Amino acid sequence: MQAPPVKDGPRMNQDIRAPRVLLIDQHGEKQGVMPTSAALEAAEEAGLDLVEIVATADPPVAKILDYGKFRFQEQKKKAEARKRQKVVELKEIKLRPNIDQHDYDVKARAMTRFFEEGDKVKVTLRFRGREMAHPELGMKLLNKVQADFEEVAKVEYAPRMEGRQMIMILAPR
Repeated sequence: MQAPPVKDGPRMNQDIRAPRVLLIDQHGEKQGVMPTSAALEAAEEAGLDLVEIVATADPPVAKILDYGKFRFQEQKKKAEARKRQKVVELKEIKLRPNIDQHDYDVKARAMTRFFEEGDKVKVTLRFRGREMAHPELGMKLLNKVQADFEEVAKVEYAPRMEGRQMIMILAPR
């Protein structure tokens, strides 16, 4: 024996199980608490559906409306919300402890552009060979990056050594 298919979305018409509902008519006016059967009759007279809007309320709120149109409007709202959503990406900038000033400026311009686009920036400082003997140079450079971007970005992950590299994450303000 197979279970009946589970419907998604709000309950409507005969599927509403509550004995009483708070009815809102097709014009958006509150009609008050009434038996579900009376609310169904009112919906049939209007030629529309009775849709349970807030099932968790006591008594549940039901509204008289055109269900097809209601579903279409909900889909449009969701699509619009998805369109407006900005996915924050994590961009990476790789530096070396003995970076030249011009090279640093080029990297800084790229970081500024990332912050303007609303992305986070992971600054990776890689040490090679004997550079490992001077992690304080790396810390000094990352502190300079932090100071340069103080007004446009906040430190989300403080500078920390991880093996042969030092990592810091900045997020736009």
